[in-house]
Amino acid sequence: MTVQYRRRVGAVRPSHLMFTTGVGALVDLPNFSVLVSGLDDWRYDNVPEWEPIAEPRLLAAVKTHHGMRFVEQLKPAPWMPGTDTEPSGPAARVGVPIMPFPTWLRCTACNELGPLDSRVFGFENVLPKRPHDARFFHDACGKKRSGKKPLAVPARFVLACTEGHLDDFPYAHFVHQGSACPKASHPRMQMDDRGGNIGANVEIRCLSCGERRNMRQATGVRNLPNLPRCRGRHAHLGIFEPEGCDQDPKVLVVGASNQWFPQVYSVIAVPRSGASELEAKIEQHWDPVSPVPKAMYPYARDNVPAFRELSKWSDDEIEAAVAAVRASKESAQDPQPQGYPDLRTAEWDVFSARQLPEPTDDFALRRDPNGVPEPLKAIFGDVVQVERLREVRALVAFTRLDAPDPEDPELVSPAPLARETPKWVPASEVRGEGIFLNIPEQVLSDWESRIAGSSALTHHRDAYAEFRKNRYSDRIPGSFDPMRNWPGARYIALHTLSHLLLRTIALDCGYSAASLSERVYAGTEDDPRTGILIYTAVPDAEGSLGGLVSQAEPERLVPLVRRALNEGMTCSSDPLCKERLPQPPADYLHGAACHVCLFLSETTCERGNRFLDRRFVLPIDDPALALFPDLP
Repeated sequence: MTVQYRRRVGAVRPSHLMFTTGVGALVDLPNFSVLVSGLDDWRYDNVPEWEPIAEPRLLAAVKTHHGMRFVEQLKPAPWMPGTDTEPSGPAARVGVPIMPFPTWLRCTACNELGPLDSRVFGFENVLPKRPHDARFFHDACGKKRSGKKPLAVPARFVLACTEGHLDDFPYAHFVHQGSACPKASHPRMQMDDRGGNIGANVEIRCLSCGERRNMRQATGVRNLPNLPRCRGRHAHLGIFEPEGCDQDPKVLVVGASNQWFPQVYSVIAVPRSGASELEAKIEQHWDPVSPVPKAMYPYARDNVPAFRELSKWSDDEIEAAVAAVRASKESAQDPQPQGYPDLRTAEWDVFSARQLPEPTDDFALRRDPNGVPEPLKAIFGDVVQVERLREVRALVAFTRLDAPDPEDPELVSPAPLARETPKWVPASEVRGEGIFLNIPEQVLSDWESRIAGSSALTHHRDAYAEFRKNRYSDRIPGSFDPMRNWPGARYIALHTLSHLLLRTIALDCGYSAASLSERVYAGTEDDPRTGILIYTAVPDAEGSLGGLVSQAEPERLVPLVRRALNEGMTCSSDPLCKERLPQPPADYLHGAACHVCLFLSETTCERGNRFLDRRFVLPIDDPALALFPDLP
């Protein structure tokens, strides 16, 4: 675009740049669609007081991602206030850069089809207070009425491949079956679009030579030979891969949900607490503290300055922490394991700590002095009210056609965010509140022993192996382990319990179900992390409204849990729902669960409504399978 058009054409929330409309994503505007540009084109020169988002733990995790080791900052989207009071002012020229895409447009009056650089179409964005009225038009249209310039809309097909490339659909190549037009070097094209989402309703015609072809000949596996090879184009970066691409491109309709999937790291910004705080202090004073044997600790407390900062911990706790820090230093010298970084251990340490950290503006926890209400002691080992929290998210990459696996980042090919090696990544922060619920380890381990050889769990394990085999076996070099990253039976139970509670909480807390989120901490017998965090962190509410936290008050929590468990006993889709188990050749990853009883929105569930089964929590089938055979 020329300089005169560097004006806003729309707005999205910062959180949308993480999950819906980030770098490389197509964004539907009222009159046309745009592509969010790469990080090289983002500018902060005209944003006078912007500051990077501070979250060291997330920044360290981002550095472990492929190609991100030089990242130094987490930056919010470029923005400044003032567009409402001064629509033509400097604030209107600050924002996330975009470009029109697809670059082929169709006149809605005469169906003329052409690329932007053909100068067939013009652009207008002359009303600063109405950026949504920005539009392309066909000035030379022979069918314009009353002098009004007909609207030109994006030609609604693009090409994408699993390597993250995105390209315009090659209309001239397609209609001439790979040859050049015999009548013109730049033929005039026409798209007869009768509506609908199938190619049979769209015909492409060359006005210069008369050739025509239906778009149904470009869709489906059998029509792949009718398309050119992928050109390796990263349209959001304005570059082509120098070595090209060997993948077959797929035809997508503009607006298809699989044109962009984000890879996002997310953390709850937690302070150091309990053992974590002690280990941090020991690491800070490692040289004077680590050589001192435990027998000398009483002397060191009076004579070594570093030990004065450890006064609130016992000798045994200090010795254990020194051993833990020494082990972590030794393991840090080993190669890092593949997969996603561990972002939840620090959170678990804080939520489960015996001594809660001092409240801050970003984080505040409260535990009822009377502990867990008596009727719920068989279900929960601890209940913590998260009165304030801050969630920070960072976008590290994105994929096309295939969504990233939440446990194995190597299964899909991520697309880059920038042409050069990035030194920063886009991030956002939101504040909210939550409830942390700990389930006793003994309850879970006893339940795991009961169901270990059950037919129901075997069906779930077999379905998981079939799921991985069907989707990933042809992508993984070397030996294929169908059970890799199996979350385990206790994850299914905790995840199901989380959904039961979420659906009930949403009716009373004042937030919509789509505004709530979950984090399931499911460890093993050797890793005692067994808890659920239900929280909200939405941009509409800076801080805490208190509606969610209040659900953890004893007088509300007891009836809430009872209602959630009892309502989960029945589903209007029963008996079909409660009898459902994944069986060959099916590879879906849920049992007694459906949209009526357990499924939640994609913004809420951390695993896409997979790994859910009511029979593993409630006695809807064999009571021996239920985590809670006796309801409170």
